[in-house]
Amino acid sequence: MLGKTNDNGSAKSDSFLHQAASNFHATHKNITIKIVEQGGDISANAAQFKAASIAGNGPDIHIQYTGGPTLSFSKYFVDLSEVLGKDTLSQFNGLNTVRKNYEPSGSLLALPYGSGTYFTVWYNKKLLKQAGLDPDYQPTSWQDLISEGQKYHTATGKPAFYVADLEGYVGAWVVAALAAGNLGSTAFTDQYSGKTKINTPAMQQAYTTWSNFFKTGLINKDAGEVSNGDADQGFIQGKAPIYFSGTWGDVGMYQKFKDNVGWSFIPMEQDAKFSDVAAGGPQVAISVTNYSKHQAAAEEFVKYLAEPKTQDLYVKLGQTEGSSNKQGDTSVIKNPLLKQQAEKLKTTQTIVYPFDNVMPQSVIDLYYRLDASTFLGKTTPQSAVQQLQAALDAEQG
Repeated sequence: MLGKTNDNGSAKSDSFLHQAASNFHATHKNITIKIVEQGGDISANAAQFKAASIAGNGPDIHIQYTGGPTLSFSKYFVDLSEVLGKDTLSQFNGLNTVRKNYEPSGSLLALPYGSGTYFTVWYNKKLLKQAGLDPDYQPTSWQDLISEGQKYHTATGKPAFYVADLEGYVGAWVVAALAAGNLGSTAFTDQYSGKTKINTPAMQQAYTTWSNFFKTGLINKDAGEVSNGDADQGFIQGKAPIYFSGTWGDVGMYQKFKDNVGWSFIPMEQDAKFSDVAAGGPQVAISVTNYSKHQAAAEEFVKYLAEPKTQDLYVKLGQTEGSSNKQGDTSVIKNPLLKQQAEKLKTTQTIVYPFDNVMPQSVIDLYYRLDASTFLGKTTPQSAVQQLQAALDAEQG
């Protein structure tokens, strides 16, 4: 998340966490920050942290995803409201994503880091132009996007969409966005709190649309077998001109394509109640464990991370999201794509914190599996939403 290492374990030059720790140590000689990185398996990492926390020998500071992956471990985290103070917190966006039960007065379980990333559709302008289509195309609806894909397929005989849904991640992004088109900005926090149910017509319709997408014949035939880790490369190689991913890909996309790449947020269906939607939000959460043997030192480091200048360093090195601090220096944003997205978010009418951020980790894991199996027609949309509702009910007791 915040740290980057080479194959030999050394820190990469653009690793924010390593640079922040080094800068912090320069003014706090009595405190040493030891950074331990985990592999990429989210579920395995969560299980490992839970076991360590039960034993009381986990880390002093834990970095995880915001939302459900943070709330799931609420009993192990310090309330940072008093640690950081009202003046500091008043300058932050995204605090709602890490408050216990998503309640405005709930304990602050973590410090949200970065303004967030959002689900997008990417466009290879060169391929669209070669097919006689508008390289600056922007979809007006989901149906319009499919229609554009059909035009490309008709002109070239090739797939219009490159999809890598082995793990169900692409389905997670699309289903969350489409469901928000009918449920609005509080779609999934309302489901978490019980104000609404997961097994609603709107969620079932989103799954139906996703499963119907597979049947269009407009995507790569191996879509259900391609791993997310190989996804960018397929799009970069030109296997199709349209690709689902997110703003976290800004750096790679601009490095490869420069001005030949376009983007949009995932478009809504034609009859959606909310037509202008961006699904996403803060991803990174920094927590202090309440069993830490070095709690005071850990809290000092979190205070340092909360400073505007430290967050500016994060933005400067990453170039994939802005600062979550209202005092952030926007001049450190150099990536043109990130600049465009930041401007677009200012006018977007509905921003929804997505399902796979909001829910408990066990429900998220099931959600990914169902997104993959529904896509391939192995699970019906009705069964998918019923299974998710049952899983949330079981998790919450």
